[in-house]
Amino acid sequence: MKRLLPFILLVFLVFSCKSKKNYTNKKKQSHTVKVNTTAKPTEEAETIVKFAKKFEGTRYKYGGTTKRGMDCSGLIYTSFKEHDISLPRTTSGLKSTGDWIDVKEVNVGDLLFFATKKNNRNVNHVGIVTNVRTGNVEFIHASSSKGVTISSLAEKYWYFAFVQARRVL
Repeated sequence: MKRLLPFILLVFLVFSCKSKKNYTNKKKQSHTVKVNTTAKPTEEAETIVKFAKKFEGTRYKYGGTTKRGMDCSGLIYTSFKEHDISLPRTTSGLKSTGDWIDVKEVNVGDLLFFATKKNNRNVNHVGIVTNVRTGNVEFIHASSSKGVTISSLAEKYWYFAFVQARRVL
């Protein structure tokens, strides 16, 4: 009987490990964003985006506006302020600044607003469009988990969190 017990355990382990679940990488799932790619970005918008990209990799810090730490609205505020454009400091202030535009018409330098809290469509996150190409809009923002980074509106998370776009230039 003592010899049989290890054999039974071994058989049990072999058969219990055979079930495999197939997991899909949800990050790779993407959505096509219909955009008009014929409009050229302004030189001013490109210089603002270039300045914002200098903060890429900066850690997230609530209320931060420097290379030592930055939040999403702080990135927008600092990038535009560097080019003598005064904008509100908070996301709630920014969400009503400038002109509302359809996502199909976004261009480099436009602001994208998101609602990232579950079951809540109130705007609480903002980013600056860095690149527009057929089927995709890229934007730079300060993520609480990744710091200042560039993401895509085609990513499932951002696609469904998107609320509005605004033009301030």
